[in-house]
Amino acid sequence: MSLSDNELPRTEDEWRVRLSPEEFRVLREAGTERPWTGEYVDTKTPGVYHCRACGAELFRSEDKFDSHCGWPSFDDAIPGAVKEIPDNTLGMRRVEIRCARCDSHLGHVFEGEGFTPKDTRHCVNSISVRLEPKGS
Repeated sequence: MSLSDNELPRTEDEWRVRLSPEEFRVLREAGTERPWTGEYVDTKTPGVYHCRACGAELFRSEDKFDSHCGWPSFDDAIPGAVKEIPDNTLGMRRVEIRCARCDSHLGHVFEGEGFTPKDTRHCVNSISVRLEPKGS
């Protein structure tokens, strides 16, 4: 099984080859990394956050804010980059966010918390994204 870097895996077995075990657990099995452990929780570096699974652009650093929730938070996504799916697991109503290109799990989106003027928090697992610093 040999896939080019631009070709998306078609099966979960192909994803297992491309991703580390922890990346697979979060991105493909909708897992969650522990709060305050992700590499991008406190990052202020200007740039664009890409899907770690497929490389699609998802979030811009200017939309990142300190929500103090333990995960990177963005008040907006790049238009069309993220899809929202109702999530009624764990006995609560939430909205899961997934990469629109490869359907990998990113985290959840919450509204009405009052953190920003847009009143939206995309709560994202650091392991679901990779930052491309501006000017790279």
